[in-house]
Amino acid sequence: MQIETADVSLIGHREENQDRVAVASDEHSALLVVIDGMGGHAQGARAAETALASLLETFWQTPRPLFDPLGFLHLALGRAHEEVVRLGNSLSVEARPRATSAVCLVQGAAAYWAHIGDSRIYQLRQQRVLERTRDHSHVEVLLREGLITEAEVHGHPMRNYVECCLGGDAALPEMTISARRRLAPGDLLLLCTDGFWTGLKDEDLVRFAQSPAGALREQLAELGRRAVDASAPYSDNTSAAALRWTAP
Repeated sequence: MQIETADVSLIGHREENQDRVAVASDEHSALLVVIDGMGGHAQGARAAETALASLLETFWQTPRPLFDPLGFLHLALGRAHEEVVRLGNSLSVEARPRATSAVCLVQGAAAYWAHIGDSRIYQLRQQRVLERTRDHSHVEVLLREGLITEAEVHGHPMRNYVECCLGGDAALPEMTISARRRLAPGDLLLLCTDGFWTGLKDEDLVRFAQSPAGALREQLAELGRRAVDASAPYSDNTSAAALRWTAP
């Protein structure tokens, strides 16, 4: 694979960074992971750290290239959920650690992704947003039903109410797993927490996707700082991982 990758994680205007982000790759496959520990629950950072460690362990223990990418995503997220649930076994339901997640696997000139909660995945191509995941959130339901507009999502008072997450209840949470997405040279995949996408518009992401070769890390860091500034002085943890597909 010929790819360019980058990641960023900023604390924003919070006392602790409860986000975790990672990119793992070899000559066959690449895995991008973004985890957002839910700040309204105890030990959000521990939930994110535990989920990330579980996802990376499953990736490295699975022979690559992966025979069943979609099955891998389901299994990996299920295992991560079980690990986070285990953290809160002795706690009340309200106090159990939780996290949202976005995961993307790239191999064979294709991408496969899954998410739980309101961490997002974008596929950007030729100056447009080709695909975007739909949040498991209350405002996304309102948006689908036509009760609010896309412009009203960012400032809606219930924007942070997610419908499902890693951790909490033992039952496997709802997860959305994509079909196989073919990659074209120059395509950019972006995974990010809500602290990142809240402060940015689609036009900002499209411009970022046009970053010159070799500048992805620098440009992603700059975009992260812009997202923090856009939500100042109340910005959330702000994290993202990016991959540009250059050739098979």
